Amino acid sequence: MTEARLRMGMVGGGQGAFIGDVHRLAARLDGQIDLVAGAFSRDPENCKATGQQLGLDPARCYSDYADMMQAEAALPERERMDFVAIVTPNHVHFPVAKAALEVGFHVLSDKPATLDLAEAVALRDIVKATGKAYGLTHTYLGYPLVGVARSIVDEGGIGTVRKVFVEYIQGWLAGEVDNKQADWRTDPARSGISGCMGDIGTHAHNLAEFVTGKIMTHVAADLSIFVDGRRLDDDGSALFRMEDGVKGVLSASQVCVGCENSLSIRVYGETGGLEWHQEEPNSLIRTYVDRPTETLRAAQGYLPESASEGFRTPPGHPEGYIEAFANVYLDFANALKDGRDVTTGVEAAVRGMAFIEALVESSNSHSVWTEISAC
Repeated sequence: MTEARLRMGMVGGGQGAFIGDVHRLAARLDGQIDLVAGAFSRDPENCKATGQQLGLDPARCYSDYADMMQAEAALPERERMDFVAIVTPNHVHFPVAKAALEVGFHVLSDKPATLDLAEAVALRDIVKATGKAYGLTHTYLGYPLVGVARSIVDEGGIGTVRKVFVEYIQGWLAGEVDNKQADWRTDPARSGISGCMGDIGTHAHNLAEFVTGKIMTHVAADLSIFVDGRRLDDDGSALFRMEDGVKGVLSASQVCVGCENSLSIRVYGETGGLEWHQEEPNSLIRTYVDRPTETLRAAQGYLPESASEGFRTPPGHPEGYIEAFANVYLDFANALKDGRDVTTGVEAAVRGMAFIEALVESSNSHSVWTEISAC
């Protein structure tokens, strides 16, 4: 008997919003999810055109997300959407998630989860009260070799973790940029209290916590605005402390000319180290005290069996960003079907917002050590 595919609704991602297409490609890659409804844009014509382009029933293309929640909830269970993907600017994440959860739909949201920490704590309460699943699309955890790195650390493969260097460097906001993506990311009303750190620094924070298995507890941060007239940080660095005495350095910037999406992490323990680069995602460098450095390659038989689920092609056939994003969707779909927790759920969402607020507080206080709220 063929297993039923999950039905997805989407809020945001209309024509002109690049991330919507990325989500839709990722969601359908493994044949587990069908897009059946959407409130793609507040502009009714954009929403209608997007739905038409995607071959959706016009009756299930809504110009208001609240209307979508109520209309979909009224449909028979075998027809209505199972979950909502949220692909909007930051300030809309919480109200959409709240509306979806409270009428009985699971949620998979772009990060950060909310506009501020108070909303994130409220979101966690709603998730617990409704019993619905909540996932956050920290895409880079979908790369299989990131999971391999976590497994090596968990198994003691580098000994006790001591030091972490993690960075996410871009250059697309090095000067004035006039487009939809830059507009909302540099607007405090839509992006929140942080620009660069809220946008990409949160990925670095999430990656560091995931690979090490340690929670970040304190930061000493220095955030900057390099472009005149910009209202939110476009660059920043922070020293950080994690559980069990782990120390680290986190850097994020969107003003480094020539850089594209240079996310990387290096983790060092007492007996070895690991290094991974998002722009070369099919290699994981492993160092030892008394052996030559190794480069582990994607889809090879010597990798842990658990890693094989994330690969779709044989060794030497590179997989990248879309495949990693698809693994996030596949994890969410399997979590719903199996009744297990999502890999990156609401607790990670709260920690991400606490991280952002601690960074800004520290930077505004001349980089004093600031505790990341445990909430």
